[in-house]
Amino acid sequence: MTSHLKIPGFVLVTLGFVGGVFCTVLDETQVPWIPFAMVTAVGLLGVGLIRYTDKQHSQTEHIVGANMETVRQRLDHIVSNITQLSEDKTGINTYDIHPRIDELFTDDLTAFVEARKAIAYQHGLQAYADIMSSFAAAERYLNRCWSASADGYVDEVHTYLERAAAQFQESQAKIQKLA
Repeated sequence: MTSHLKIPGFVLVTLGFVGGVFCTVLDETQVPWIPFAMVTAVGLLGVGLIRYTDKQHSQTEHIVGANMETVRQRLDHIVSNITQLSEDKTGINTYDIHPRIDELFTDDLTAFVEARKAIAYQHGLQAYADIMSSFAAAERYLNRCWSASADGYVDEVHTYLERAAAQFQESQAKIQKLA
């Protein structure tokens, strides 16, 4: 039912936009505010329908359950890779770390981020904030590690790899507590 509301939502947004533009060009000296407000309300109604449809779609139990599984699997994979990379860091040329980061983490980080809203839908905003706080810190550390590798700063690479590993592990522990 709700997926059928998305098309009318887009139609209302379009009508609101076109109507608003039309209202502003009717008279060069002033805008007819009542008709403009009416077509703006139509457009806002369309935005509301689109957002409602998207929210309903993303909250269905099947999708939330599948996304929670994606969150768990991808985070497990990230932790495994970061732990291994951190253990192997002394045997890898500093300039070779950032391509390894790209290779090992891009897909998992993207999939995790795309599925992360399931945490809030299934476990609430506080759980989401707790997990995403440590996850975001881990991402920042991983980005710093990538930059330090590109610039050849060995000590920073090692430091930020360890910090990223600790933060990803903290996120993983928080996810496991939810299960």
